[in-house]
Order: sequence, then structure tokens, then C-alpha cells
Amino acid sequence: MVNEERLVSLFKDLCLIDAPSLGEAKCVAHVRRILEDMGLDVFEDKSGEKIGGNANNLIATLKGNVEAAPRIFFSAHFDTVEPTAGLVIDERDGVLFSASDTILGADDKAGMAPAIEAVNCLIESGEPHGDIVLLFSVAEEIGLKGAAELDIESLNLDYGFVLDTGPPVGSFVIKTATHDKIDFLVKGKPAHAGKDPEKGINAICVAADAISRIKVGRISPDTTSNLGIISGGTAVNVVCPSVTIKGEARSTVIAELDDEIAKMRAAFEAAARDWGTTVEISYRRHYDAYEIESDSPVVNVARRAAANMGLPSELRTTLGGSDANVYNAKGVPTIVVATGMEKIHTHDESVSIRDLVETSKLVLEIIRCSLD
Repeated sequence: MVNEERLVSLFKDLCLIDAPSLGEAKCVAHVRRILEDMGLDVFEDKSGEKIGGNANNLIATLKGNVEAAPRIFFSAHFDTVEPTAGLVIDERDGVLFSASDTILGADDKAGMAPAIEAVNCLIESGEPHGDIVLLFSVAEEIGLKGAAELDIESLNLDYGFVLDTGPPVGSFVIKTATHDKIDFLVKGKPAHAGKDPEKGINAICVAADAISRIKVGRISPDTTSNLGIISGGTAVNVVCPSVTIKGEARSTVIAELDDEIAKMRAAFEAAARDWGTTVEISYRRHYDAYEIESDSPVVNVARRAAANMGLPSELRTTLGGSDANVYNAKGVPTIVVATGMEKIHTHDESVSIRDLVETSKLVLEIIRCSLD
């Protein structure tokens, strides 16, 4: 049975440990102590030194007491999108918020705490279960970097669940988008802005021209694009010599994604030509989409568990990414499990205690259903 008081206490403790991307060491050490005290076999990999962080992915295993059961995993990530130093947690009507000028950190402590509580319940009850592995990653928020370095293939897992999306609890992401990143370095020509501006080429104007030629935002039901960061210039009295623009595009349809990237590229190249200058373009495929068949074992187990609890059991598509994209690309069938995290990546982030409890119960029920 889920211990609500213990679960909420654990969630708060995890949120109160500052764990920005590449700086998760204190939180990793805290969770490691908890899992070792629970009797799990715990180890860390060497991901931190590979990605320039101070912490590693944490892998913990509860050995099963049922032979021939699937070896399954539950995953969440340590890092938050911004530091949470000075966090004050407030509870209003059964919902946990940040009462300070920072995010709460429910993304992804609202996945991690319920997974740990579920395993704790399993140990206390002594009920039948197969091998259960907890995969807690670092540096997820800055490009799934920890998961990319995790040698998940060596863990011999049958399938798994990443607890890292918003409600309703009992819904599951089985299809996501491919995500591309594209950066533009627009070259201008410096000149004194007051003395002889006609001798310069203003890179800001070139970039503005290029941007005016493309559609940004929702391209179609399956595709989005965005220009998120722009920087450049040296002084207000200098015709801007260069501008860097960082962008992305995502789609569940590869042909649409490739077409959108081509349009973005063509717009910047055309603008540069018209202004008599050049643009350097850097493109990379950030991560690949995944689509899990609705009748696959991992989906069937999840849906049965949700149905047993009277939860929605709905299957979802999202353009957002998670560690599940990496794990699927490495050959381990993985779906994303909804938790109660609301308004993530904002200072209005919250999670209800009820959803924390329901998520923990769902993890327990998934474990039970994996034996059927």
C-alpha cells in the first residue's frame, strides 16, 4: 500500500535539492543512499565525465522473486531546467507549488518519487515480481545527454516506462516526433553607424529578412518549428557584423520535417544572397522519433494496469522528447507514462498529492500486470 506521507516527504526532499543540468551530484548521492538502504543493487555509470557534468546516471535493481518474468524498468531524470536554490514549497488544497521565485522541480521529481515509493511498497509487501530496474538519468533537459551515454543495451531489459509527461495519470505516450536543430550564423559587414553606414551590411537586417520568409510555430498538426535564441552585434554605433540564430523543427512525419528544414535553410541563404553576404548553417538531427505498436507487450501491460485502476488508459502522441526516444533508438521498447506535473518549465509548476499517489499506485499495478 502506498504510504502517502512517505511519498510526499520524498518528493519534497528531492525538489529541495538543487539539481540543474550537469550539477545533479547532491541529488544523485541522496537517491543512491535511499535505494541502497532499501536493499537495491545500485551503481553509477561514467556518464558525468563524458558530458561535462558532476554526476552520473544511477541504475538500481530489485531482484525478482518470480522466474521467467519480464525484466522491466522505470525511468526518470534528476535535472531541472533551472536551479532551484532557495525553493520554498507551498501546499494549497492538496496541490504542491513553489512559493519562491523558482520552478518547483516536479519535472521530473513527480516521476522519480512515485517510482521509488512503488518499489518500497513492493519490498514491504513481499508480493511476486520480476526484476525491477530503476534508471535515473542526468542532463535530460539539455538534450537527453545522460540517457545517450547510458549503456542500456547491457542491462538485458525487456521493456520499460519513462515517467516524464503531464496528466492525465493513466495515459501513455506511444508516438513522438523526430527533433532537428539548426543554427544560422548570418554574416554582415561592420562600419561606423554614424559616419558611413552605407559601407556596412547589417546582419540584423539580413536575419530579419530571412525570418520574414519562413513560418515559425505550428506548421501542421504533425510539425512545428521555432527560432529560440538570437545574439550578435558589438555596439550600437557599429553596423552589426554578425548574428547567430538558434532554431529547431520537430515532426512525426519525416518528409514534413525535412521539408521544413529545407525551407528554413533556403530562406536564410536567399536573404544572404539578396543582401550580398553569406550565412553559415549548422544542422543536426537531435533525436529520432519512436512509435510503439498499440498491441505490443509494453503498451498492453500499461493499459491493463490503468484499466484495473479505473484510469483513462489512453494512448497519446506528442512532439516533445524524453529519454524514451533514446532508449527506443537503442532497441529497448519504451513508452512514456503520464504523471501529475502541471505547467512544467514555468514558475507556476505544480503537482497534486493525489496524482503523486495515483502515479505510484500505477507503477505498482504495472509491475503486477507484467507477470500476467
